[in-house]
Amino acid sequence: MAKIANVGVGGKNPVRIMGILNTSPESFYKKSVNTSKTSIKNTVKLMENQGADFIDVGGMSTAPYLSTMISEKTESKRILDAVKIIQNATNLPISVDTCRAKVASDALEYGVEIINDISGLKYDEKMQNVVSKFSPSLILCAFSPKVVFGNPVTVTKKLFRESLEIAKKSHISSKKIVLDPAIGFFRKSGKGPFFTKTKSNWLERDLSILKNLNSIKQTFPILISVSNKSFIGKILGKENPKDRLFGSISAEVVSVMNGADIIRTHNVQATKDAVMIASRLSK
Repeated sequence: MAKIANVGVGGKNPVRIMGILNTSPESFYKKSVNTSKTSIKNTVKLMENQGADFIDVGGMSTAPYLSTMISEKTESKRILDAVKIIQNATNLPISVDTCRAKVASDALEYGVEIINDISGLKYDEKMQNVVSKFSPSLILCAFSPKVVFGNPVTVTKKLFRESLEIAKKSHISSKKIVLDPAIGFFRKSGKGPFFTKTKSNWLERDLSILKNLNSIKQTFPILISVSNKSFIGKILGKENPKDRLFGSISAEVVSVMNGADIIRTHNVQATKDAVMIASRLSK
């Protein structure tokens, strides 16, 4: 069991819901993009009413197949503008989705409590100093700057160990850490730097991970983010992310039954309902 921004996660706690708020117009899922003050405020209030436990704010898209790099200054501005609006609209804990130290530092200065680093603290060497200074709760994704190959479960566990070692050196309590096996971020090729190159079939990799969550999680709570992602589109033959709702819900239900502790989603209401049923059926 862990406490992420003082919210109990894992163990006997209910499965938690993390609502996704994108402030990046480049995002792969256009329906999730919110850039105006009114839109951000209304979206956050709606997510809270629908049962979200956390709000995860992103200022730069990291979809591997998109070329979406922006300056740190722009990413920071987008995130801070959104954080101020969220803090006025709700008391829900805020997570910031970034792997750049300056952006994380700016957000933590504003009272953000969680850093969601899709590189597992490996992309920006200064991130270690930032998390050491502020001691936030962490979501650590499986990531490698080098090409990986081999059994997906074994590889993912190894990458987690590397990130956990960095967190330990930064004096972050293991009780403030959640692991994310990075569904959708293992690819043979991509346009951005935020994915892990793999020699294996990326679709089979993601499916293998979702089938083996209990083996992967070890003693840490696990977060799963599958909402509207490519593997769902690939299986269903649905090119447009907005057509992947039912596939997303199905994958989230299976994830909960296989041991997921947090579901990060664009679809809070539908996910909340599905998770409640899956939780009851997996006891």
